[in-house]
Amino acid sequence: MNINVVLLSLCQALLTTGNVLLVSVTALIGRDLAPSDTLITLPVAMQFVGLMAATIPASLIMKRIGRKNGFYLGNSIGIGGALACILALNGAQFGLFCAGTFLLGIGIGFGTLYRFAAVEVCAPEEKTRAISMVMAGGVLAAVAGPQLAVSSQEWIETIPFQGAFVGLLILYITALVLLSLIRIPPASGDEHHGPTRSIREILAQPNFISAVVAGMVGYAVMNLLMTATPLAMQRCGYEFSTVANVIEWHVLGMFLPSFFTGSLVNRFGIKPMIYCGAALFIGCIAINMTGTSEWHFFIALLLLGVGWNFMFIPATQLLTGTYKPAEKAKSQAANEFLVFGVVTMSALTSGWLEASLGWFTMNWMMIPVVLWAVAVVYLMERKTKAMATV
Repeated sequence: MNINVVLLSLCQALLTTGNVLLVSVTALIGRDLAPSDTLITLPVAMQFVGLMAATIPASLIMKRIGRKNGFYLGNSIGIGGALACILALNGAQFGLFCAGTFLLGIGIGFGTLYRFAAVEVCAPEEKTRAISMVMAGGVLAAVAGPQLAVSSQEWIETIPFQGAFVGLLILYITALVLLSLIRIPPASGDEHHGPTRSIREILAQPNFISAVVAGMVGYAVMNLLMTATPLAMQRCGYEFSTVANVIEWHVLGMFLPSFFTGSLVNRFGIKPMIYCGAALFIGCIAINMTGTSEWHFFIALLLLGVGWNFMFIPATQLLTGTYKPAEKAKSQAANEFLVFGVVTMSALTSGWLEASLGWFTMNWMMIPVVLWAVAVVYLMERKTKAMATV
């Protein structure tokens, strides 16, 4: 495997470790600091607002200054966000904490492009495997993130969860070191001066629509249920260590299949894998609606993670085939903005839905959303076949 892909995978692992750490603690911090229940997940939502705000600028900035310098910039902003959160927790300042998670979201927004960078440092025939390899970096995060969340509790015992953001600071600094070792080729002449279509033409492609909808629903449903799970488990009386263990196995479900998802896509096809991911989502929801034992949460979140993997990686591969070299930046920017715009809404509403409607009703509401995504992908597939016969 290309050494640059391996290094990008490690950078993705560090980024995802930080994300898992944030999932484990941010909603709980919000519950302690927020002035009302409706604002409990505002810090989580601000993280995704930052991510959404970064999606379009990140792609365009990288087109101008290069992928590597763009990743340097993103990690530096992440460092600023971690420092702001440390200061906010020191003074119990909810507003500053939200500002810190916003900056962290911007840093994460730059980091979401690691998977596209992997495509650029390998041969065309290795594209699917490279995307999967970078996403597989999350396996390390699945173990390290929750363990870091638990162990960091002892670093600064006088201020709960402050140690977690010290750990996050270390992760971002380590990523800067790894980035210095990566060699990403400069953009080709075609990327700067090649022919382009209007953004409307690009967005109207059936495969682009399928990629966006699969990525959007897959990520939003996963994020909503994942964010609400620590709140639901704490409401059921579970200890934080138990919550962290469930999140650990969920993230393993998200990234461990990446070692073979590329092979499955090559064998069965992109669309069947997306349908399989949606079926696993329905299985997760069904389990969540039948009970609240530790095993219910454990199995449901594991299925949720695998379902996300089977929807998001094929959607990413599908997207990379919908644009020309010169259209790469604006196409990726449009995809990331649409996907993470909806994810931001899921983060903003997850705490409110869990607190006001309840865990079971919130899960029930996700079923038609998943079925809608399946219907759109199916109809777009039929449209693509019909266009090919004309």
